[in-house]
Amino acid sequence: MATQIYLNLPVKDLKRSVEFFTALGFSFNPDYTDENATCMIINDNAFVMLLVEGFFKTFTHKDVADAAGATEAIMAYSVDSKEAVDQTVRKALAAGGTPSQEVQDYGFMYSHSFQDPDGHLWEVMWMDPAGPPAGETPAGSTESPAN
Repeated sequence: MATQIYLNLPVKDLKRSVEFFTALGFSFNPDYTDENATCMIINDNAFVMLLVEGFFKTFTHKDVADAAGATEAIMAYSVDSKEAVDQTVRKALAAGGTPSQEVQDYGFMYSHSFQDPDGHLWEVMWMDPAGPPAGETPAGSTESPAN
């Protein structure tokens, strides 16, 4: 059995979050959805649990970061083409998201990002299946990490 990953994110308004991510083409598992949470399906092995903040707090003794003013993580996922990257970010902005970073184009790797309505950072990326050109690192540098 393949390992599954479940990312848990606190949200202020579950309905608004579901509407936002539905506009981006994601679906949700109704078996794991109630007034406190929903399970957003990324693929067969990756899921994002959107948890109302009060419910999220029951899973930790730490303060919950306010993603509108602090970065707790950057969620990144891949799509099939550069055009799909741009299309996804346009959909996110039209659905109420806000811009994050500018487009990063390294030729073999292309990404763009947005913030969801709660301020969580999302990066959408495409990578050439052939990988970077010989001698080039993913950051676009020809120097080795040890230099």
